[in-house]
Amino acid sequence: MKSIISSLFALSLLSLSSASAHAQCHFPAIFNFGDSNSDTGGLSAAFGQAGPPHGSSFFGSPAGRYCDGRLVVDFIAESLGLPYLSAFLDSVGSNFSHGANFATAGSPIRALNSTLRQSGFSPFSLDVQFVQFSNFHNRSQTVRSRGGVYTTMLPEADSFSQALYTFDIGQNDLTAGYFANKTVEQLGTTDVPEIISQFKSAVTNIYTQGGRYFWIHNTGPIGCLAYVIEWFPLKASDFDSHGCVSPLNHLAQQFNDALKQAVIELRASLSEAAITYVDVYSAKHELFVHAQGHGFKRSLVSCCGHGGKYNYNKNIGCGKKVTVKGKEIYIGKPCDEPDKAVIWDGVHFTQAANKFIFDKIATGLSMACHRQ
Repeated sequence: MKSIISSLFALSLLSLSSASAHAQCHFPAIFNFGDSNSDTGGLSAAFGQAGPPHGSSFFGSPAGRYCDGRLVVDFIAESLGLPYLSAFLDSVGSNFSHGANFATAGSPIRALNSTLRQSGFSPFSLDVQFVQFSNFHNRSQTVRSRGGVYTTMLPEADSFSQALYTFDIGQNDLTAGYFANKTVEQLGTTDVPEIISQFKSAVTNIYTQGGRYFWIHNTGPIGCLAYVIEWFPLKASDFDSHGCVSPLNHLAQQFNDALKQAVIELRASLSEAAITYVDVYSAKHELFVHAQGHGFKRSLVSCCGHGGKYNYNKNIGCGKKVTVKGKEIYIGKPCDEPDKAVIWDGVHFTQAANKFIFDKIATGLSMACHRQ
């Protein structure tokens, strides 16, 4: 694994070195596609708000994010001088003048034949998110042409060709297959190629609608997340020296290798596109392996949850309350120092971890409009 991570960092450095002669990029908008790693309120708008204590470290109240505060996409928006992205599905208080967020928690790339209540996975797969974007692209300009307040709430026509298109999706495709009792080998050899093919189609479709600048995150080390570790009984030999599940992390790396190859192919086929492959796996893995060296006290153990080795119970989620003698009390309660924890709720990263991840990848943003 060290060789893979080293090669990814080397490629990143080479890419940045070759781009150093180029002017800095300016993006007037962000259009984001993804899952809970970048959902700023989509699932909450569709199926009910992610309640407290989500949002408590920064927003002071729930803000549609499955996190105590900001996500990586929020830090991206901040760094570009843009407002936080409104969720496309959220009709209350949203402003889309600088982009829109089509991500929803639980979203896969490939549509799953199940409901949210059956599986926990979102019906808003990547192909659906593209349809939503396509509709938004067309209808926003029709409505904006009416003038008045609409010109302050919807993007200008040129924003679509000048925007940064960000992607953070794929984790749920891997975990859905694993939860359905597919072997790591089956997923790697059969499912991953099909998932990647659908991802390429989505990027190509956005390109045909005028998108030119793409920022594509790979997937993280899913074998270090409590909700995956706790799903099935595992053998001691499945764990590495850091407490992560080696076969599942290897699966994530297989996915990332295929995604990286897909990016190479997309660069060749989409002649005007600037596509940046962003290695968040290495940043996230670094946090799990060397948490204390980066100022964190908890790596695998969740900040917000209840019970067990990882302070995680899928039946008692973060924010779960019970009524005792007429008084509501938390049983899925947050830790005292979320800024010292890597994982928020057994599934998602804390704001502090998201900031660490962003800082590791941020340099490339200034060059993301240049072809590689």
